[in-house]
Amino acid sequence: MNYKEAKDKFIQTWGSLGTLWGINKAMAQIHALLFISPEPLSMEDVMEELHISRGNTSMNLRQLIDWGIVYKTSKVGERKEYFTSEKDINELAKQIARERSRREIQPTLKVLKEVSSIEDDGTDKVKEFIKQTKALHELASTADSIMNRVVNQESNWLTKTFMKLLK
Repeated sequence: MNYKEAKDKFIQTWGSLGTLWGINKAMAQIHALLFISPEPLSMEDVMEELHISRGNTSMNLRQLIDWGIVYKTSKVGERKEYFTSEKDINELAKQIARERSRREIQPTLKVLKEVSSIEDDGTDKVKEFIKQTKALHELASTADSIMNRVVNQESNWLTKTFMKLLK
Protein backbone atom coordinates (compact mmCIF):
# COMPACT_ATOMS: atom_id res chain seq x y z
CA MET A 1 0.00 0.00 0.00
CA ASN A 2 1.43 3.39 -0.93
CA TYR A 3 1.02 6.70 0.95
CA LYS A 4 -2.02 7.90 -1.02
CA GLU A 5 -3.87 4.61 -0.54
CA ALA A 6 -3.02 4.54 3.18
CA LYS A 7 -4.04 8.18 3.63
CA ASP A 8 -7.36 7.66 1.82
CA LYS A 9 -8.08 4.52 3.85
CA PHE A 10 -7.29 6.34 7.12
CA ILE A 11 -9.53 9.30 6.22
CA GLN A 12 -12.40 7.02 5.17
CA THR A 13 -12.08 4.90 8.32
CA TRP A 14 -11.89 7.96 10.60
CA GLY A 15 -15.00 9.29 8.85
CA SER A 16 -16.89 6.06 9.49
CA LEU A 17 -15.79 6.01 13.13
CA GLY A 18 -16.93 9.59 13.54
CA THR A 19 -20.52 8.61 12.88
CA LEU A 20 -20.27 6.14 15.77
CA TRP A 21 -19.05 8.96 18.03
CA GLY A 22 -21.95 11.23 17.13
CA ILE A 23 -20.34 13.49 14.54
CA ASN A 24 -20.98 13.48 10.82
CA LYS A 25 -18.72 11.72 8.34
CA ALA A 26 -17.46 14.89 6.62
CA MET A 27 -16.54 16.48 9.95
CA ALA A 28 -14.54 13.39 10.94
CA GLN A 29 -12.87 13.19 7.53
CA ILE A 30 -11.84 16.86 7.69
CA HIS A 31 -10.39 16.26 11.13
CA ALA A 32 -8.51 13.18 9.89
CA LEU A 33 -7.04 15.11 6.96
CA LEU A 34 -5.90 18.00 9.17
CA PHE A 35 -4.60 15.61 11.84
CA ILE A 36 -2.22 13.84 9.44
CA SER A 37 -1.25 16.92 7.43
CA PRO A 38 2.24 18.22 8.24
CA GLU A 39 1.22 21.76 7.23
CA PRO A 40 -1.96 23.80 7.84
CA LEU A 41 -4.46 23.52 4.99
CA SER A 42 -6.76 26.14 3.46
CA MET A 43 -10.47 25.57 3.02
CA GLU A 44 -9.83 25.08 -0.70
CA ASP A 45 -7.19 22.43 0.05
CA VAL A 46 -9.69 20.53 2.21
CA MET A 47 -12.46 20.85 -0.40
CA GLU A 48 -10.20 19.59 -3.16
CA GLU A 49 -8.74 16.70 -1.16
CA LEU A 50 -12.09 15.41 0.16
CA HIS A 51 -14.30 16.42 -2.79
CA ILE A 52 -16.84 18.24 -0.62
CA SER A 53 -18.62 21.56 -1.08
CA ARG A 54 -17.53 24.91 0.31
CA GLY A 55 -20.60 25.10 2.55
CA ASN A 56 -20.04 21.62 3.97
CA THR A 57 -16.35 22.35 4.53
CA SER A 58 -17.02 25.72 6.15
CA MET A 59 -19.74 24.41 8.46
CA ASN A 60 -17.66 21.42 9.59
CA LEU A 61 -14.48 23.44 10.12
CA ARG A 62 -16.49 25.82 12.31
CA GLN A 63 -17.79 22.86 14.35
CA LEU A 64 -14.30 21.40 14.73
CA ILE A 65 -13.10 24.80 15.97
CA ASP A 66 -16.03 24.85 18.43
CA TRP A 67 -14.94 21.43 19.68
CA GLY A 68 -11.48 22.91 20.32
CA ILE A 69 -9.61 20.38 18.19
CA VAL A 70 -8.99 22.48 15.07
CA TYR A 71 -7.45 25.94 14.99
CA LYS A 72 -7.33 28.77 12.47
CA THR A 73 -3.90 29.95 11.51
CA SER A 74 -2.36 32.18 8.88
CA LYS A 75 0.71 32.19 6.71
CA VAL A 76 2.85 35.28 6.30
CA GLY A 77 1.96 37.11 3.09
CA GLU A 78 -1.24 35.06 2.53
CA ARG A 79 -4.80 36.34 2.88
CA LYS A 80 -6.34 32.88 3.11
CA GLU A 81 -7.20 31.28 6.41
CA TYR A 82 -5.52 28.00 7.15
CA PHE A 83 -6.53 25.26 9.54
CA THR A 84 -4.64 22.75 11.61
CA SER A 85 -5.61 20.06 14.08
CA GLU A 86 -4.41 19.43 17.60
CA LYS A 87 -1.48 17.08 17.04
CA ASP A 88 -0.92 15.87 20.61
CA ILE A 89 -3.04 12.71 20.79
CA ASN A 90 -3.38 12.94 24.59
CA GLU A 91 -4.57 16.53 24.40
CA LEU A 92 -6.91 15.59 21.56
CA ALA A 93 -8.45 12.76 23.60
CA LYS A 94 -8.85 15.03 26.62
CA GLN A 95 -10.55 17.77 24.60
CA ILE A 96 -12.93 15.31 22.95
CA ALA A 97 -13.78 13.83 26.37
CA ARG A 98 -14.49 17.34 27.75
CA GLU A 99 -16.74 18.21 24.82
CA ARG A 100 -18.62 14.91 24.90
CA SER A 101 -19.26 15.44 28.61
CA ARG A 102 -20.48 19.00 28.01
CA ARG A 103 -22.62 18.16 24.99
CA GLU A 104 -23.94 14.71 25.88
CA ILE A 105 -23.41 13.57 29.46
CA GLN A 106 -24.25 16.79 31.30
CA PRO A 107 -27.60 17.30 29.51
CA THR A 108 -28.44 13.62 30.09
CA LEU A 109 -27.63 13.93 33.79
CA LYS A 110 -29.91 16.96 34.03
CA VAL A 111 -32.81 15.04 32.46
CA LEU A 112 -32.21 11.93 34.59
CA LYS A 113 -32.18 14.04 37.77
CA GLU A 114 -35.37 15.77 36.72
CA VAL A 115 -37.30 12.62 35.79
CA SER A 116 -36.12 10.65 38.84
CA SER A 117 -37.42 13.41 41.11
CA ILE A 118 -41.08 12.88 40.28
CA GLU A 119 -43.57 12.49 43.10
CA ASP A 120 -43.84 8.91 44.32
CA ASP A 121 -47.53 7.99 44.28
CA GLY A 122 -46.86 4.58 45.79
CA THR A 123 -47.59 2.55 42.65
CA ASP A 124 -45.16 -0.12 41.53
CA LYS A 125 -44.64 1.49 38.13
CA VAL A 126 -43.66 4.87 39.64
CA LYS A 127 -41.41 3.25 42.27
CA GLU A 128 -39.64 1.23 39.54
CA PHE A 129 -39.32 4.31 37.31
CA ILE A 130 -37.74 6.35 40.13
CA LYS A 131 -35.44 3.47 41.13
CA GLN A 132 -34.15 2.85 37.60
CA THR A 133 -33.73 6.50 36.58
CA LYS A 134 -31.88 7.24 39.84
CA ALA A 135 -29.61 4.25 39.18
CA LEU A 136 -28.92 5.51 35.64
CA HIS A 137 -28.20 8.99 36.99
CA GLU A 138 -25.77 7.59 39.56
CA LEU A 139 -23.98 5.45 36.96
CA ALA A 140 -23.69 8.30 34.42
CA SER A 141 -22.57 10.72 37.12
CA THR A 142 -19.89 8.32 38.37
CA ALA A 143 -18.66 7.65 34.83
CA ASP A 144 -18.51 11.39 34.11
CA SER A 145 -16.61 12.05 37.36
CA ILE A 146 -14.08 9.32 36.58
CA MET A 147 -13.60 10.62 33.05
CA ASN A 148 -13.14 14.18 34.34
CA ARG A 149 -10.54 13.03 36.86
CA VAL A 150 -8.63 11.16 34.17
CA VAL A 151 -8.75 14.16 31.84
CA ASN A 152 -7.74 16.70 34.48
CA GLN A 153 -5.07 14.83 36.48
CA GLU A 154 -2.38 13.95 34.00
CA SER A 155 0.37 14.10 36.64
CA ASN A 156 -1.11 11.15 38.57
CA TRP A 157 0.71 7.84 37.87
CA LEU A 158 -2.60 5.99 37.50
CA THR A 159 -3.80 8.53 34.94
CA LYS A 160 -0.54 8.29 32.98
CA THR A 161 -0.87 4.53 32.92
CA PHE A 162 -4.51 4.74 31.85
CA MET A 163 -3.68 7.23 29.09
CA LYS A 164 -0.92 4.90 27.85
CA LEU A 165 -3.44 2.07 27.71
CA LEU A 166 -5.76 4.25 25.64
CA LYS A 167 -3.00 4.79 23.07
